[in-house]
Amino acid sequence: MRTIPELKEGTHRAKATGTLPNGKPVVVNSDGTVSVVEGVAEGAGTPVVFEAGTTNFVSTVFDSNSNKIVIAYRDSSNSNYGTAIVGSVSGTSISFGTPSVFRSNNAQHIAATFDSNSNKVVIGFQDVASSFRGTAIVGTVSGTSISFGSFVVFDTSAAEQIAATFDTSNSKVIMCWQRGGSDGVAVVGTVSGSSISFGSSVTFSSGTAFYISATFDSNSNKTVIAYGGPSNYATAIIGTVSGTSISFGTPVVFHSVEPNYTSATFDSVNNKVVVAYRNNNASARGTAIVGTVSGTSISFGSSVQFNTDVTNYTSAVFDSSSGKVVISYSDYNNSQYGTVITGTVSGTSISFDDPSVFESAAVDNIGSAFDSNSNKVVIGFQDQLNSSYGTAAVFAVGSTNLTSENYIGMSQGGSVANGSSATVDIIGSLSTNQSGLTAGQSYYVQTDGTLGTTPADPSVFAGTAISATSLVVKT
Repeated sequence: MRTIPELKEGTHRAKATGTLPNGKPVVVNSDGTVSVVEGVAEGAGTPVVFEAGTTNFVSTVFDSNSNKIVIAYRDSSNSNYGTAIVGSVSGTSISFGTPSVFRSNNAQHIAATFDSNSNKVVIGFQDVASSFRGTAIVGTVSGTSISFGSFVVFDTSAAEQIAATFDTSNSKVIMCWQRGGSDGVAVVGTVSGSSISFGSSVTFSSGTAFYISATFDSNSNKTVIAYGGPSNYATAIIGTVSGTSISFGTPVVFHSVEPNYTSATFDSVNNKVVVAYRNNNASARGTAIVGTVSGTSISFGSSVQFNTDVTNYTSAVFDSSSGKVVISYSDYNNSQYGTVITGTVSGTSISFDDPSVFESAAVDNIGSAFDSNSNKVVIGFQDQLNSSYGTAAVFAVGSTNLTSENYIGMSQGGSVANGSSATVDIIGSLSTNQSGLTAGQSYYVQTDGTLGTTPADPSVFAGTAISATSLVVKT
């Protein structure tokens, strides 16, 4: 314990971790030091239009080299051209540069991923004008713009429902897709400069593969592909990269139902894969399940519903700063509002917090990414209420150092620097350095360190005001 002898009855002295402002709620840490209550309120900022035109096939990715968001999409108001735009996050807002066309023709089934080895964005898409071929292109972010190399074909057959992920262990891009409306196929790509080359494609599901999603498990160094497979069941399979090839284990049915809008992400805190999807066999409800990779196989816990209404366009990402899975979706029974919910993995299950709305309008074509620079989730989508414009919202997962047990009182004596001795008014004492209080009113500690007249979550009673400047401290 790094406590310091008390000054007098009703006060406590301890070393400060972080700066302690004057007259603020204080918590005691596990090492006996004290800190001011602080946190981030959960919620989304005001949505921002990034394309003033009809926007489809939205795919969002974070470029950790430039610390920028890249949104790739089809610009239906510009001859359906394949287009990308760079976004910069500040707080819960985002600003954008000028859109850049990566294919001057109809581009569909767009999927973007970031190659952290070459520091490039790779976009896969169906090139409609070129016999619907599966095609990829490499983009380089500079400032608020993105430039592209030449596009490269990875499948001469019709490629649909394309998904992309990056294998950080082997420094390879993995493209997955449905070939000709039937087989599930994957291929390994290697980025060099502003181009990409591919190995031979490998079939992972013969005859049936739909709503394909892919993520990379950096604990097992395996690619996990989730999809609707044989018998239309929700299925997953493990891919292992070797050189420029990929091999697959045995497919595993994780739910004997028909899935739609499948979206997989990797929880790097718990080393688990989480798959979100619409359960078509249960009133199209939003559902999620936790998977554990072992060798070339994967096992799953029980499925958990996160939305009891019709759920469309699910997009799951992992927020490593909060340790939570963030699922964005269109809530059909709530006017198709853009909605987001956070989930916490424990063992082989996941539990969810209350959902919140990021856009009070009908949305679709959702694609989200976690910005590890700002520790925010960026959600790209088509805003149906606003002429189907391409729009983005920044979502912050709520966080705080306040628990139901660690509040001890209010700081006093002016601002205290990190590592210095701090004095805290504790239970029964009078904190006289407040302002704007109402005598006789009860106050509660808020998760951001302010005082409020209604309980927060967790509910922590701060004390009762006896004047505008004085609070009787209670815990």
